[in-house]
Amino acid sequence: FPEMLSNPRLKPVQGTLNVVMNQNVTLSCNSDSGSPPVRYTLFKRNQKVSTLNRPDLTPSLFNLTINSASDLGEYKCKAENNNTSGGKYSNSLSFTLLEPISKPVLSSPTSQAKKGQNVTLSCLSENGSLPITYIFFKGTQSISSQVMMQKEAAEIVLFINSSSDFGTYKCRAENGLRRNAKYSNGFNFTLAEERRFSQPLIISLGLILLLFLIGLALAIPFFIIPAYKASE
Repeated sequence: FPEMLSNPRLKPVQGTLNVVMNQNVTLSCNSDSGSPPVRYTLFKRNQKVSTLNRPDLTPSLFNLTINSASDLGEYKCKAENNNTSGGKYSNSLSFTLLEPISKPVLSSPTSQAKKGQNVTLSCLSENGSLPITYIFFKGTQSISSQVMMQKEAAEIVLFINSSSDFGTYKCRAENGLRRNAKYSNGFNFTLAEERRFSQPLIISLGLILLLFLIGLALAIPFFIIPAYKASE
C-alpha cells in the first residue's frame, strides 16, 4: 500500500545560513520515508518559488541567488505523493546577510624592542559584521587562542626573550562567513640599541665639562698669568 510521506527536512547544502549579497545558495529538501514518486515545492513567504519531481526519496536541490534583502527568507518546502492529502511541510529557514570583513590592521605602540621587554600587538578589522574572531601568528604558527570581539581590537602581550622573538607577526580575522578569513600585513619589531648612559646624564656631563672649560678660560688672565709673572 502507498505509504504517507514524513515531514520533509529543509537545510542549506553549504551548511550555513550566513550569506553575502549576490551569493548563490542551494537548499536541500527531502522526506525520509513515504512512497515515491514525490513532488517537492519550495516556498518563500508562502509564495511558490519552484517545484521538482523525484522518482525516489533522494533530496531535491533548489538553487537560489541572494540578490536583495527580500531573498533572505522565510523558506519552507512541501512534499506530496499520491497518498498525502494536502502535502507535508518542512521546517522554516531564513538567511542572515553578513558584511564581509575588511583586511585587519596589525599595530603596536612601539616598533622597537629589546630583550627582556613586554610589547603589545593589536589587531582590528574596521568593517564587517560582528562579532569578529581574531587569532595571532608568528610566522605560520599560532601564538594565541581565538578571541571573539565586538568593535574593540584584539590584543596580545609578548615577552621579547631572544632573537627568535623578532620574527614576522600577523593576525587573522573572520566572522560568520566561510572562506572569508583575512590576514593582516606582517609586522616586525626591530632591536633597540641599548645605551649605557641615558640622554639626560650625557647632557648633564657635557654641561659640567663646558662650565669647567669656561671657568678655566676666565681664570687664565686673572690668576694663572699674574702668578706666572710673579714667579719670574
